[in-house]
Amino acid sequence: MNYLVGIDGGGTSCRAALADAGGRILATGKSGSANIMTDMNTARLNILGATEAAFTAAGVSTSLVASASAVLGLAGANVGGNGAQLQAMLPFKNALVYSDGVIALQGALGDADGTVVIVGTGSVYVTRSGEEIRFAGGWGFKVSDLGGGARLGRDLLEETLLAYDGFHPSSALTDAVMRRFGGNPHQIVQFAHSASPGDFGTFAPMLFEYASLEDPVAVALIGRSVRNIEEGLDAVMPSDESRLSLLGGLGSLYGPLLSPRYKARLQEPLNDPLTGAVQLAVHYFSGAGVEHMHG
Repeated sequence: MNYLVGIDGGGTSCRAALADAGGRILATGKSGSANIMTDMNTARLNILGATEAAFTAAGVSTSLVASASAVLGLAGANVGGNGAQLQAMLPFKNALVYSDGVIALQGALGDADGTVVIVGTGSVYVTRSGEEIRFAGGWGFKVSDLGGGARLGRDLLEETLLAYDGFHPSSALTDAVMRRFGGNPHQIVQFAHSASPGDFGTFAPMLFEYASLEDPVAVALIGRSVRNIEEGLDAVMPSDESRLSLLGGLGSLYGPLLSPRYKARLQEPLNDPLTGAVQLAVHYFSGAGVEHMHG
């Protein structure tokens, strides 16, 4: 049996799918963080752990891991030599390491051309046109990632302090944020000083909730983010009617807010990124596939 493995690895967890040569998924497994930018060795161990869990769940001996072919989609794989370095450390017979954006694109669009915007804590655009895959955005929330949760949360805290100082009008939302910090602006400053992108991102759901209640501060911040996202789409999407999918934790919240020209192209993702990784493994390693993808 020619086993195929798909891996979807990020900062919080790593998922593996074991599939047969035709791409039928037999079982999945899960383990901890596979962030190759922060800790290559832990990432390698967790990739192996998730893979062995999938083999075990399928009733296949883990001794066959070494004869399997794998496609891995990992956060940070396109930075420096990270992907190549990890590829050399993996136990599989064949392995291809991509950025997690590539497997998300494949999962969402199948073999079609189009664009996905992955909007979670950060935001990144991935566009495929024929053989070419192009990335845009995704440079981290301090200098990029407009519309992402970290950026939204940071902007909300900024507005809350502007309201506190009387520079901008307050609203039910800024009052609610202020209450979260015990009415003390210094606590906001302390929080922001050491907050991670994920910490800032915890405030994003509040923004969408209050925007739906027509809170003026929330409406303004979300409106600005929608314009930012569409500015990116104007730049990266070809003018023909290619597919668009919004992925990530906030993607489905932005979908209904897009202007008509983009809403008309918007389609639900066909599959998740893990399935995308398996599809690429079929393309590359079972000889049945389209020679369609590289990136």
